[in-house]
Amino acid sequence: MPFPRKRSPIQFSEQEMLKLESIRKSRTEEKRRTLRAAFLLDSLAGQSDEAIAQHHHVSRSTVVLCIRKFLQFGLDAALGELPRPGKPRQLPDDAIVWVQHCACHKPKELGYSYELWTYKLLVAHVRQHCAAAGHPALLRLSRSKLHKILRQGELRPHKIRYYVEKRDPNFEIKMASVLHVYKEVEIVNEYRRVEGGRQLGMVTISYDEKPGIQALATTTPDRPPVVGTHPSLLRDDEYVRLGTVSLLAGLDLHSGRVTETVSDTHNSGDFIAFLQKLDRAYPEHHQIRLVLDNHSAHISKETRGYLQTMPQRFVFVFTPTHGSWLNLIENQFSKMTRTMLRGIRVASKQELIDRIHQYFEEINAAPVVFRWKYKMDEAIIV
Repeated sequence: MPFPRKRSPIQFSEQEMLKLESIRKSRTEEKRRTLRAAFLLDSLAGQSDEAIAQHHHVSRSTVVLCIRKFLQFGLDAALGELPRPGKPRQLPDDAIVWVQHCACHKPKELGYSYELWTYKLLVAHVRQHCAAAGHPALLRLSRSKLHKILRQGELRPHKIRYYVEKRDPNFEIKMASVLHVYKEVEIVNEYRRVEGGRQLGMVTISYDEKPGIQALATTTPDRPPVVGTHPSLLRDDEYVRLGTVSLLAGLDLHSGRVTETVSDTHNSGDFIAFLQKLDRAYPEHHQIRLVLDNHSAHISKETRGYLQTMPQRFVFVFTPTHGSWLNLIENQFSKMTRTMLRGIRVASKQELIDRIHQYFEEINAAPVVFRWKYKMDEAIIV
């Protein structure tokens, strides 16, 4: 005759039942959690501890421990692990803070040639100076323990994260002006769509340069993919440099068409040549507004002299210093880099120029109107 149970019966709320069923059926949960959920559900169904243990191929004490933890501490404790005393702490808080303080200094500030810490160097520094700093417990600091200390302080002194310093005191004002232009273009485009393509009095062009496009040639012919042999293009890793070209391009924010020139340089003369091409591309009664960065060619003496010969024809809206990311044409350049220029090889520099022009002919055959969204609703124009 089996002994009667001396513990209280287990009961679950509806939410706990759903949680247990989900864990038991899960294929991604830890095995121990799925087993413990099964123990609890089987016990609720009236099965004995011995029957549950035999069914799941565990000891009876494992089942009993799980159920007791639920009765004493709740469901989360039964599914997880109770805290254990463990080994006493070897490092006091002030020693940990001192290690993190060392990690926050550059090695060169402490007499080393390194610019960034390595784990080996930081461990050696801590071991060498910890006794003098009053933390002898760090004499046996290991690399893994240092890693835990740094993670505890969310420090990664062996890494560099780059940022752009704000060097334009009027950054927000200039950014708001650029966003105002984009909002105005969006309103005009919607109006033209409703009105059936009404003519514009002003066109807005997003302009920038993409210098340093390399013309690279292969040393041996590429091998195309072969079914069942190699799935991708095969190319020798050696190449020949044929020079570079600079792309000057303007994206029409109303039609999505791109006007481009390609040259060896991107100086004032090249920029003036691009403006002349824009002048020929649009009717005389249109004013051409360009959103562009603060490149020296855009404000040079030669450029200003040309603009004086074309009064009221061109209007410049400058992005803030280090704010070229506000220029929509950068999206087009990014797409071009990831698609047409990706892995490109040519036989001559002229072939590269011809393929760039062909790329924009293909773009203009099915143009896409770019729309700016980031921080558009946050801009306030005074």
